[in-house]
Amino acid sequence: MHPGVRWIYREETLDRAAQLMRELDVGALPVSDQNERLCGIVTDRDIVVKCVAMGHDPADTRCAELCEGTPRWIDANADVSEALHEMESHQIKRLPVIENKKLVGMISEAEVARHLTDDQVAEFAEHVYAR
Repeated sequence: MHPGVRWIYREETLDRAAQLMRELDVGALPVSDQNERLCGIVTDRDIVVKCVAMGHDPADTRCAELCEGTPRWIDANADVSEALHEMESHQIKRLPVIENKKLVGMISEAEVARHLTDDQVAEFAEHVYAR
């Protein structure tokens, strides 16, 4: 898990999200509501493909507009197999880690690659990318 993850509020603009991603050197941000509850995740790719490439202005587009579906997350007390199962079964590359309803970290495909065996990484990639 990568600790120290920051939220972006759902009503912030995508240009602010892009600036924050640059400052933090990350490619994704969890999106929260006013109560710091997870609404979804916005990625750098989302900003390009779902906003800029569609002719929309990131300065006028809110993060909430890109959040789709039910946000997936894992409890901080979950073990590695639970996290992998969640990521594989929903074909997601990033998984927010929540403790006591607060964001405490993020598991990304980079963490998976760094901390698992080659066989486990291969199985993860097969499930997340091959479908």
